[in-house]
Amino acid sequence: MPVDEVLKVLGSCRNGLSMADAAERLQHFGYNTVLERKRGRLLWLFLSRFLNPLVLILVCAASLAVVLHDWLDATIVLAIIFISNVLSFLQERHASNVVEKLRRQVSAKTTVLRNSQRQIIPSENVVPGDIIQLSAGSLIPADGILLEAKDFFVSQAFLTGETFPVEKSPDLVPKDADLAERNNSVFMGTSVRSGTATALVVRTARDTVYGQISRKLVLGRLETEFERGIRHLGGLLIKIMVIIVVAVLAANILLHHPTIEMLLFAMALAVGLTPELLPAIFTITLARGAKDMAKHGVIVKRLNAIENLGSMDVLCTDKTGTLTEGVVQLDDTLDFQGFSSDAVLYLSYLNARLETGLDNHLDAAIIRRAEAAGMNVLDYHKLDEIPYDFVRKRLSIVVCKEQDAQPLLITKGSLQDVLEVCDRVQNGDNAEMLADEARSQIFRQFFDWSQQGYRVLGIAQKRLQAKARYERADEQTMVFMGFLRFFDPPEPGVRQTLEGLRHLGVDLKIITGDNHLVARHVAEAVGMNVNRILTGKELSKMKDEALWHLAPLATVFAEVDPNQKERIILALQKTGHVVGYLGDGINDAPALYAADVGISVDKAVDVAKEVADFVLLEHDLEVLRQGIDEGRRTFANTLKYIFITTSANFGNMISMAFASLVLPFLPLLAKQILLNNFLSDIPSLGIAGDNVDREWESTPHRWNIRMIRNFMITFGLISTIFDMLTFWALLHLVGEEPESFRTGWFVESLLTELLIILVLRTYKPFYKSRPGRFLSYAIPIVLIITVLLPYLPVNSFFGFVPIPVQAIVVLVGITVLYVAISELSKRIFYRSLD
Repeated sequence: MPVDEVLKVLGSCRNGLSMADAAERLQHFGYNTVLERKRGRLLWLFLSRFLNPLVLILVCAASLAVVLHDWLDATIVLAIIFISNVLSFLQERHASNVVEKLRRQVSAKTTVLRNSQRQIIPSENVVPGDIIQLSAGSLIPADGILLEAKDFFVSQAFLTGETFPVEKSPDLVPKDADLAERNNSVFMGTSVRSGTATALVVRTARDTVYGQISRKLVLGRLETEFERGIRHLGGLLIKIMVIIVVAVLAANILLHHPTIEMLLFAMALAVGLTPELLPAIFTITLARGAKDMAKHGVIVKRLNAIENLGSMDVLCTDKTGTLTEGVVQLDDTLDFQGFSSDAVLYLSYLNARLETGLDNHLDAAIIRRAEAAGMNVLDYHKLDEIPYDFVRKRLSIVVCKEQDAQPLLITKGSLQDVLEVCDRVQNGDNAEMLADEARSQIFRQFFDWSQQGYRVLGIAQKRLQAKARYERADEQTMVFMGFLRFFDPPEPGVRQTLEGLRHLGVDLKIITGDNHLVARHVAEAVGMNVNRILTGKELSKMKDEALWHLAPLATVFAEVDPNQKERIILALQKTGHVVGYLGDGINDAPALYAADVGISVDKAVDVAKEVADFVLLEHDLEVLRQGIDEGRRTFANTLKYIFITTSANFGNMISMAFASLVLPFLPLLAKQILLNNFLSDIPSLGIAGDNVDREWESTPHRWNIRMIRNFMITFGLISTIFDMLTFWALLHLVGEEPESFRTGWFVESLLTELLIILVLRTYKPFYKSRPGRFLSYAIPIVLIITVLLPYLPVNSFFGFVPIPVQAIVVLVGITVLYVAISELSKRIFYRSLD
């Protein structure tokens, strides 16, 4: 269908929609995202908390109480469920709002025509009928058809499998053309490699080709190591829970204890083992970390990647703008003999000024230098362009003057690849054959400059016959004109930052397209110890198994292409490293996606920012180093909660299971177990903002399910031993009177749970590590409530009675001994890991 007819069908025009029409269409079609926005999202978020399996177990327990007409127990259980989930919901909602605000700072933007004016809007606000403008580096926000295009190449490999970018034009195509043949169309999720275009949006959101694929497939990043660890932890707890609950239930039935009461008790045991606040702690801790990282200029796009940032032990990055200032200077333009040449400068200026590919530091440096010398392009007009790609490593333009009979092809690129298409060399006023001696002279100069840290490009030209279209095949039998010599000085202070990364246990590796001599010079200039350099040519001949062995040993990877970057990342991961990648270009997207931690910068191309987990507001390694610190604090506090809660809950569960078999009554009622969990969870919320020992932050840590299991069993069993001691003491102090026994054990179990937080939250002796402010206040307050609860008017609601002061003194003494033994056991446990 002709474009004008499509415009008519969509009720649009070439000047774009009006603001009012766009707002109405946004209301009708919805946001341009493949993830559906549910109406009543807050209500759904709140109600979904009650669909948690643990909560459903509690609801069943309350229902049984109702069946037995035990209205008080049912009310207490339901009240605890409601209060716990409301507190968790409010915390998570606040955390989600913080993260959403941060993400909006770096969300993808699209240039549209609205009210006949160019406007930059969030890509999710694009609607059918919008006129969008696209350029190199743009991430295409929706499906559309082209109105105009100039040298417009699009990478759409994930849709069609094509390796190279595809040129697009507004020409008509057959109605039944395959997706790969629709060269007048652009598709959501693909990216612009070079050129410019204007397109009419036809479909958005889940109506796009990308959206239709997403309905059939679960699109997204692979789960992080931490997510995988949480899943394995859940499986471990479920196995333990099922074994213990079934065993306790069966044993009590065989002992002819009341079945319904035992069922309620077993359900409470199941809930008691589980760290029910883990999702809330997880979200709150990560959101707090994201907020703190934003203060240091690091925007978190994917919360779950924060743990990976803390675990990262290898960081791969290009050198430009990271190790160097990033303000590339054109040091000189030189002819074949090595003398400064304005002719070489002007040829490179024409190429840089007229090309429509992605803006880059090198072209910007050429343009600054040439225009400062008074040069312009007014005498020339551009006929065609052969865009840059990572195989040829060249970019060519075709230009001519009005009086020229033959157009001029100007090619700029890596020196080796420019020389490949040259058979002559400009020597003074003459073009001579490019003999072996001349070629050797060129390379001698190239190597000499590279060793001094200069990046060197080549420039060549050729007269062509006029024709409608020019292709890569025209790049042959060219005349080598000379050299472009660039310099990018090291970033001040980068040595100290690299030293800081080394202290954090993070190994830096350079992955660059530059030649290995320049890369070595920069690496050594900033204080890196260059153990080994691998080049792209070596990588192309190397099997994966060999790369697995050599990648961790290499400091610099030079002259690599985008696919090799990804291959390096995967090889490092294969050898057990958690790998971060810092990149900002189109060619960095595959590596950013493959890395455990994808890091881009605010000024990066859209496609790089889209696949990154983190976006730096400043291209500065020091900012990233601070982000690593924050990631480790976040990781540490999440693990603290797991360590403390699983070990305490496991110990209490074993103790109650044992007590239910040897005592003539239940050691605690279901409502007392739930109250215990509720009160102990209040300080646990403070773990999200707890202080972290500097010793922990100084090294990367990995998720270790075996360590968590051993920790849970070790300290759980210590807790059980002291519970047994408490049982013995209570039987002597208060006898077998159920209410007094339950009150005494409730007090002791809660005292130990609260104080063990102070012990297990740190590697160091607890008195040498200061807890966070919330913990410092919450633990004493809950301790006071625990001791006073048996003497308050509400005690009867929970089945408590006052107990002798003598019993309180004994319980406090047992608690103090428990803390001392746990502190000693902690030291032994961590020493065994070294």
